[in-house]
Amino acid sequence: MITGTLLQPAPPGPASADATLNQLWERVRRRGDMPGFAKAISAILGAMRGEDEHQFSMTQTVLSDPVLTQKVLRLANSGMYSAFGQRINTVTKAVLVLGTEAIGHLALGLKLIEELTRASADSAVAHVEMEKAVLAGMVAQQVTSSASASPRDAEEAVVCSMLHTLGRMMITFYMPERWSALQALGGAGGEDAAAPPLLGLSMEAIGRAAAEHWGLPKNLIVGMRRVEPAPRGEIFTHEDWLAAVSTMSSQCASSLWNDDEAGAAQVRELASSFSSMLGVAPDHILSAIDKAKETAATDLTIAPLAKPAEKRAADMATRRMRAEGNKVLLSGVSDMRDVVATANPGQMMSMALETVFQGLTFSRAVAFLRNRRENKYIAKIGLGDGTRELIGALSFDDAYSANVFHASLGSDRVIFVENAQDAKFAAKLPQWWKDCLSDARSFVILPLSSNGQPVGFIYGDWDDSFPAIHLSQTEFALLNDLRSLIVKTVVRRQQVELAAAKPR
Repeated sequence: MITGTLLQPAPPGPASADATLNQLWERVRRRGDMPGFAKAISAILGAMRGEDEHQFSMTQTVLSDPVLTQKVLRLANSGMYSAFGQRINTVTKAVLVLGTEAIGHLALGLKLIEELTRASADSAVAHVEMEKAVLAGMVAQQVTSSASASPRDAEEAVVCSMLHTLGRMMITFYMPERWSALQALGGAGGEDAAAPPLLGLSMEAIGRAAAEHWGLPKNLIVGMRRVEPAPRGEIFTHEDWLAAVSTMSSQCASSLWNDDEAGAAQVRELASSFSSMLGVAPDHILSAIDKAKETAATDLTIAPLAKPAEKRAADMATRRMRAEGNKVLLSGVSDMRDVVATANPGQMMSMALETVFQGLTFSRAVAFLRNRRENKYIAKIGLGDGTRELIGALSFDDAYSANVFHASLGSDRVIFVENAQDAKFAAKLPQWWKDCLSDARSFVILPLSSNGQPVGFIYGDWDDSFPAIHLSQTEFALLNDLRSLIVKTVVRRQQVELAAAKPR
C-alpha cells in the first residue's frame, strides 16, 4: 500500500496569447456570455449609432433596467453636470441635456460592472476587482470635474477608468485558476507583471481584447491603455488624456482600497506625477480624490475603505429598529381603532403623536391644529428634545403660501422630505420652519382634513444623528390609517356641534 500526502493538481503552465484568449472566450460562452450584458451592449450601441430609433431608443434602453435607471439619474445629477444648473429627474431629460453618446458611455460602464459583480457574487477575488473598478470611476468623476472637463469628455474618462482593469476582472471571474497561478508566480500585487510570461499577453491586452470582443466604441478602447506619468509632449491627444486619467484613477483605486497611510502616500505621489499630464494642480487632484473617498465610503460594500463590518452592523441595527418601530405603529393604530367611537379629537391626536414619535423614532414630533378665529395653524403638543420651548413659536397663517406644508394640507397627502438641507429645496420651506426647526435633516407631514378642509397636521423630523431615512410602503399605509382614525373623531364632533346648533 502506498502512503503519503495526496498530490495536488499541477498549476497551469505558460500559455500563448491565442491559447489564453481562446480559453477565455470558451469560458465566456460556457457561462452564457453574460446574456444580460451582451443584450444591453447591443441595445446601447444601437441607440448610440441611432439605428432603428423606436426599437433602440436610449431612454427605453435605460428605463428597461430599474437599477441602471437609478444610477444614470444619480450620476446625471452629480457634480460633474453642475454647470447645467438644473435638476434632472427623468431619463428622457438626461438624454436631451447630456446627449445620447454621454448617456451611452455611462450606461455601458455601469452595465458591465453591474453584470460582472452580480455574476461574481460567489467569487470574493472577482468582487474585489469589480469594486476597485467602480472606485476608479468615482476618482475619475471627481478629478475630471475638478479639471472642468466637458460632460462628454468626463463621461468617457469615467468609463475608461472603470474598464481600465477589465483584463483583471475577466481573469478573476472567468479563469480563477490562472489568477491563482499569477499570484503564485508574481506574489499578491504582482499579477500584472506575471501575466506576459504565464498568459502570453498583458492584462491590458486581455482587457482590450474583451472590449473589442463586445464591440465597445474604439475611443473607449484606446483610452483603456496604461501610460507612464510624464510632462505633456508636443502632441498630446484626447486619447492620451483619457489614458492618463484612467491610468491614474485605477492606480488610485488600488492605493485607496485599504484606507491606510501607505496608500495615502501612494495617492500623493500619483497626484504629483500625473499633474502635468492632466493639467490639474496636485492639491486639486488630492481634493478631488478626497471627495471620491467620501462617496466610496457610502456606496462601496466590501472595500476596507467603506468599513463594511461597521456598515453591516449599522444596517442590521437600523433594520431591527425599523421592524420594532413598525410593530409600535401597528399597535398604536390598533389602540386608536379600539377607542375611535368614544375618544375625542384631542385624545386621538395625542395617541397618534405618541405612536408616530415612538414608531418612527422621530427626534421631534409636534401636533398642529387650525384655529379658524385667528386664521392660523398653532402647535398644541410636542414630544422630543426642546419641543416644550419651541411650542410657543410654532404657528403660521392658514392663508395659502407656496411651501411644502400648504402643499401637503391642500392635497391631503402625507409628504416625506428626505433632505431638507438641500439648497434647492430651501424655497419650499417657510420662514417659521427655518427659524425653529432648521436643524432637521428629514421630516414628515401628516395632514388632517375633514370634508375637504384642513383641520391640522402632525409633523415629525429626524436630525443628523439618524442614518438616512427612507419610509416604506408599509409605513405610509400605517400613517394613512392613523390619519383616518383621527379624522373620524373630528367628523363626529363636527356633526355633534352642528346638531347642537340647530334650532329646537
